[in-house]
Amino acid sequence: MGGDHQAKSETASLIEHRAYARVGLLGNPSDVYFGRTISFSLGNFWATVCLQPSDDLVIQPHPIHDLVVFKSLDHLVNRLDSEGYYGGVRLLMAICKVFLDYCKENEIQLEARNFTLSYDTNIPRQTGLSGSSAIVCAALSCLLDFYKVRHLIKVEVRPGLVLSAEKQLGIVAGLQDRVAQVYGGLVYMEFDKEHMDTLGHGIYTPMDVSLLPPLHLVYAENPSDSGKVHSTVRQRWLNGDEFIISSMTEVANIALEGRTALLEKDYTKLAALMNRNFDFRRSMFGDDALGALNIEMVEVARRVGAASKFTGSGGAVVVFCPDGPSQVKLLEDACQKAGFKLEPIQVVPSLLNEVDLQTLSK
Repeated sequence: MGGDHQAKSETASLIEHRAYARVGLLGNPSDVYFGRTISFSLGNFWATVCLQPSDDLVIQPHPIHDLVVFKSLDHLVNRLDSEGYYGGVRLLMAICKVFLDYCKENEIQLEARNFTLSYDTNIPRQTGLSGSSAIVCAALSCLLDFYKVRHLIKVEVRPGLVLSAEKQLGIVAGLQDRVAQVYGGLVYMEFDKEHMDTLGHGIYTPMDVSLLPPLHLVYAENPSDSGKVHSTVRQRWLNGDEFIISSMTEVANIALEGRTALLEKDYTKLAALMNRNFDFRRSMFGDDALGALNIEMVEVARRVGAASKFTGSGGAVVVFCPDGPSQVKLLEDACQKAGFKLEPIQVVPSLLNEVDLQTLSK
């Protein structure tokens, strides 16, 4: 009996959270430039983090993503070529550090308890779907519940904590992905400088997911690395380059117009805005930075008359077929020929619970 009771209590104390991939629908990459964006949580892919109380604090390596035992030197090198050097352990460690630092700075008392963190993910690597931040986001949720401090750390602040953990590791990113992952659902975000400087976060307005038309995801099996794409544009923006500054303002305005288009269910306008968003990105970054494979994903959709743009910085594309199922069929055939994967997008509704909602700024 005793063993059975113990097993039940261990299961009861297990904390598990899921964070989803995200799609930048409109306005990206202006979130890094005090702009506006609309993003949503993508139900097709997710990361899960489990927290179990334990005597020591343990960060558990993933059997696949943190592989350290190989069959041969060739196996090791092939593995590095396909997966890179980094798994999720560093992400879990980084959010633990950022979480503790934040709690100390804000005089939030944490009970002296230890835990074991483990993770799993099915988000395809380097597809611009925010796989790294999903792991961090799910881990933060586990820590909030384990230490019972969810009510003390405001929802608006959490995306910044996730981003801080990634910045510790040199990951180049903006806030919008983390906002979509913390909030869930469809979110309109404004990152104006004054607000960011005074509060350290943007203004985030959840929208009804039913406003979205049917959307599709196109992605490649072996995509580019999304972390290198912002490089020269950022420097030019900091240097006051007028073309980049005016283009980024236009991109931010696309999200503003897109919000109205969604609220009015004006999907013809939405299609035009999606295409315009990508065209601005292409003119700013140039084809070399975007990569031929990424451009081809957009073009495949456009050739059948669909609207398309990157979900992030490349690796995956969000597509809207305004003409409906017959156009989707054409897209399916075109993607198959080009060797791309195509999936109908599932949108996750808001992830915020009652405690979270009470922390929101009124």
